[in-house]
Amino acid sequence: MRRVLKENIRKGFRITIIGLSINSLLAAVKIVTGIIGNSFALIADGIESTTDIFSSFVVFQGLRIAVEPPDEKHPYGHGKAEPIAASIVAVVLALAAIFIFSEAIFNLLNEKAPPQPYTLYVLVTVVILKYFLSRYALRVGKEIDSIAVRNDAKHHQADMLTSGAAFIGISIALIGGKGYENADDYAAIFAAIIIIYNAIRIMKPSIEELMDSNPKGEIEKDIRNYAMEVEGVVGLDKCKIRKTGFDYYVDLDVIVKGEISVREGHKIAHKVKRKLRESIPAIANVLIHIEPDDERIQGRLKDSLENEV
Repeated sequence: MRRVLKENIRKGFRITIIGLSINSLLAAVKIVTGIIGNSFALIADGIESTTDIFSSFVVFQGLRIAVEPPDEKHPYGHGKAEPIAASIVAVVLALAAIFIFSEAIFNLLNEKAPPQPYTLYVLVTVVILKYFLSRYALRVGKEIDSIAVRNDAKHHQADMLTSGAAFIGISIALIGGKGYENADDYAAIFAAIIIIYNAIRIMKPSIEELMDSNPKGEIEKDIRNYAMEVEGVVGLDKCKIRKTGFDYYVDLDVIVKGEISVREGHKIAHKVKRKLRESIPAIANVLIHIEPDDERIQGRLKDSLENEV
C-alpha cells in the first residue's frame, strides 16, 4: 500500500537534485556573464538562481526529514518539515528581492556603461532550459502531491520570467543606445517584483498546511464515497482532514444503526478504516467516531425546535 508513496518520494528527490544541478550551472554562468557583460539585470537573475540553489537544497532536506517514520516525540511523523522548508524558501526569495531592488535603485542614480550584446544569448538559453524544467517539476509536484516540489516549479517559472525581463531590458538598452542604459536596471527592478510576488505565492499554501487547513481537491469527496461503500454505514457526519507532508490524517464521524452492539460498531469502524487506507494510499491514519442514527435524528429534531423558538 505504501509502495506508491515510496516511489513518489524518490520522484521528489530526483527532480530536486536535477533542479539543484541545473541552477548551480546557470547561476554561475549568469553572474559571471553579467559582471563581464556589464548587465545588472543578468546579475540579478543570477542572484535569483543562487536563491534557487539554496531553495532546492532546503527542499531536499525538507523531503528527507519529512519521510522519516513517526517516533515517540513525533507520533504523527515529520511531514511538517516539508511546508517548513517551503516557508524558508519564501523568506530567502523575499530577502533576495529586497537586495536586487535596492541595488537597482542605486544603479539608476549613477551613470553606467551599456550591457554587452552576448548577454542576450545566455538569457535565451536560460529561458528555454527553465521552461522545460518548470514544466517537469510542476508535473511531478502534482503527481506526488508535494507542496515543496510544486514550489520548486514556481521558482523555475519565476526565474524564467526574470530572465525574460532581463532580455527585454538589455535589448532596449542596446537598441536605444545612449540614454537607454538604465533599461537594464529597470529590468532588474521588474525581476525583484516578480521574485517578491513568487515568495508570497509560495508562503501562502505553506502556512495553510502548517495551520492544518482543510486540503483542497477531491480527497474529502473520495473519503466520503469510499466510506459509504462499507456495509453497515448508514451515513456520515463530520470529516476533518489534515495534510502532513505526503500523508493525510482523517477524523471521520460514521453513523450506524442505533440497535447494533458496541462490538459490531467497532467492526464497522475497522472496515471503514481499512477501506479508506486501501483506496487512498496517502492516508496514514483514520480516527473514526461511531454515532447511532437514532441519536442523530433526535439531535437534529432538537436543533430544529430550538431554531423555531
